[in-house]
Amino acid sequence: MWQLYQFPLCPFSRKVRLLMSEKGIAYEMWRENPWEGRDEFLAMNAAGRTPVLHEPAKGITLADSRAICEYFEETVEKNQLINGTAAGRAEIRRLVALFDENFFGDVTGPLLHERMKKRLVYRMAPDSKVLREAMKLAHEHLYYIDHLIDHRPWLAGATMSLADLAAAAQISVADYLGGLDWTGHDQARDWYAVFKSRPSFRPLLSERMEVIQPPSHYADVNA
Repeated sequence: MWQLYQFPLCPFSRKVRLLMSEKGIAYEMWRENPWEGRDEFLAMNAAGRTPVLHEPAKGITLADSRAICEYFEETVEKNQLINGTAAGRAEIRRLVALFDENFFGDVTGPLLHERMKKRLVYRMAPDSKVLREAMKLAHEHLYYIDHLIDHRPWLAGATMSLADLAAAAQISVADYLGGLDWTGHDQARDWYAVFKSRPSFRPLLSERMEVIQPPSHYADVNA
């Protein structure tokens, strides 16, 4: 069975978990705190980042969420999440990169550093200026999701795709850390509420990080 080395508030781990659940791939989770830099973990991924997947029986180790997702798209036919025409697949990959890179860099990454890592690792108070800027940029990203949903049933087109999983993974962490204000973002909120209702998403909503608790609306599928 696949062993997933992951961190609960790592959005890239969450993306892989969502994909594996949607495809019905069995796995067991292993908690990994990337900042600890364990030698055994670094031996599997020299970058020292989660997620990492290991299959002992087959001797396979996979690192980097995009590489992992592409691997399963190529090897598991069920519920294809990078599908459609060549142009459609390019659009899915564009949006995955947007959320993995831009949303993470603007919103999720700063929130994780200020509200999680500073508290658990450095025992420091968060920088309110950084938090305000992250929440401001979150509005811009939510406006773009509003725009996409105004023109498409799902973010990349007519069907759910890896773009939706990537976006939902980032948003779920930002929402857990209290970094999102949904006011004025009805389209994005409705899209996310539908996603929160999926069986693949429910385990994420039920998990809690030690010390850090999410806002009351976090696990409410109607919020």
